[in-house]
Amino acid sequence: HTHTHTKPEVEMAARASESFLTHARRWYLLDAGGQATGRAAVQIAQHLQGKTKPIYHPAVDCGDHVVVINADKVRFSGKKWDQKLYRHHTGFPGGFREMPAKRLKEKKPLEILRQAVYGMLPRNHLRQRWMAKLHLFEGEAHPYGPNIYQKLEPLFTAQDELPTFMKEIDLTDDMLQELLNDPNVVQVQEIKVEDEN
Repeated sequence: HTHTHTKPEVEMAARASESFLTHARRWYLLDAGGQATGRAAVQIAQHLQGKTKPIYHPAVDCGDHVVVINADKVRFSGKKWDQKLYRHHTGFPGGFREMPAKRLKEKKPLEILRQAVYGMLPRNHLRQRWMAKLHLFEGEAHPYGPNIYQKLEPLFTAQDELPTFMKEIDLTDDMLQELLNDPNVVQVQEIKVEDEN
C-alpha cells in the first residue's frame, strides 16, 4: 500500500523543516584575515545574538556559533597598533595594567578580536553564553568542518574603505618609507612636479 502525499501535507512538512532550521543553532565560518577589527566584530556579534533570525528576542539566547579563522590577522587603521591601549586590573592593590594593542597581539594574538566582539555585546547575563559560541583560530585550520552551515562573506571589503577622492600631499623621505613598510597600504605612486617659479 503506497501513500501519496497531498499538497497540504507537503506544505506542512516544508513549514516544519523551515521552522526547525530557524530554531536550530547554526554554525557559521568567517575568514577575518585582513579585515578591519571593528567591522568583523559587528558581523560576529550579530550572529552570536541571533539578530539575523526572525525569532530574535533580546532576552533569549537564540544565537548561532561563529567559527573565525585567521582571527590573528585582523587589522587596525591609522596608528591604533601603537596608540590603542587595553586596560585591566589584576585584583591586587596597585594592579592596574595598560598594554598597547601591538604588545597584546604579540602575547595573545586572538585577544584583539575577542575583546572587540565582547565590547559589542550587550552587558547582561547572556553575554558569557554568547561568547561561549565564539570559536577563534589562528590560521585556517579548525576542528568544526562538519558543523559548518554557511561561510559568511565579509560585510565590508577593502574596496568600501577607499576614499572618494585622491588627496595630493608632499611626503618626506621618512614618511614615504613608513608608507612603503605599512602592510595596509596597497600602492604608493610617486609623482614629480616641476616648480612653477
